[in-house]
Amino acid sequence: MTSKKYIVLLCLLVNSCSVPVKEAAATATTFILTPTIHPTLTPAPTETPLPPLLRDQPTITPVEGISSTQINVRSEPSTVGTVLGIIAPNTKVEIVAKDPAGNWWQILYPHAQAVDGKGWVTAQYVTTVGTPEVPVVGGDIVNPENGNVAIVPQQINIRSGPGTSFNSLGTLNPQDVVSLTGKDANGAWLQIAFTAGPDGKGWVNAAFVQAKGVENLPIITEAGDVIGTGTPTGIPSTPSPTVVAAWADNDSMNKPVVSVTFEPTGIHSFIYTGDISSPNGDSQDWINFTPYGQIVVVSLECHGANMMETSMLVNGLTVDGDLTCGDEAKNIPVNAGSSYFVHLQMKPSTSGLQYLPYTITIQADQ
Repeated sequence: MTSKKYIVLLCLLVNSCSVPVKEAAATATTFILTPTIHPTLTPAPTETPLPPLLRDQPTITPVEGISSTQINVRSEPSTVGTVLGIIAPNTKVEIVAKDPAGNWWQILYPHAQAVDGKGWVTAQYVTTVGTPEVPVVGGDIVNPENGNVAIVPQQINIRSGPGTSFNSLGTLNPQDVVSLTGKDANGAWLQIAFTAGPDGKGWVNAAFVQAKGVENLPIITEAGDVIGTGTPTGIPSTPSPTVVAAWADNDSMNKPVVSVTFEPTGIHSFIYTGDISSPNGDSQDWINFTPYGQIVVVSLECHGANMMETSMLVNGLTVDGDLTCGDEAKNIPVNAGSSYFVHLQMKPSTSGLQYLPYTITIQADQ
């Protein structure tokens, strides 16, 4: 999937999950390494003291949490972060840190692609006893005001340069956390670390993110040259939210945005969050599922004006199963083993750009 889809593929698992992006779930094991200390014969005449962060690092005791549903483990506290794997419902996790806003937990996750054996999960879907007292990771830990990270309060575009005339590389979602690497000359645009962008960078409008210490960031030209730091003339106040087009993922019936096979001893539910827009951007999504029973229960929540048309197909033919924004726990009859497609499409718009985020839940009737 592209960065446009801010997916939370949340499947209630019993033994296994057949979602294509599934990584083997594992319970992290804490290893205690005791270094061998060699005797020091003669101390160095002058020793440079370590910075406070390295010299006085406390031992972090992981805080236990339980996943309330299936959740993605990501490489960073953002929906644009690489998915390292999936954790099943009711799985114990060990929390060791949080992002500056407390919307993401960093957990122990022994995976080949996980840096230092750690990953990030959305705090909303992890149940804990009380609020975990864990350190903040992200930004300058010694000086959190140093302008190293920004928190995204609403959906915004990531652009290839500091301005709306530059190409959109993708979108960030509310509660995402991004690492700041620079700013333009007046501080109106901030450069962020973005793996899919040119040279691993992207740009966001400073008015649409929450950040401190931006004056400490280097000034970067459109060519990527650092020309100093300086103090920007002032970051504009946050204007009213603007509508952005949904990122085109080029999905189709032959290449659905998500495909799930329900199994009595495996997946029997999933949740998908996506968006569509018209007349620009991605106007449709295709979702594929294969049931094992005779009934599926479907809910569709839309966040905005209801301009969505839906249909359900099997073997290329439309069947009874139309959905409407606001449907809750709608029973839809199905044939076990048949491959079904839910087609979500934005109605044509003649009054400017219309954008509609949605969440669809499909589960096998037990």
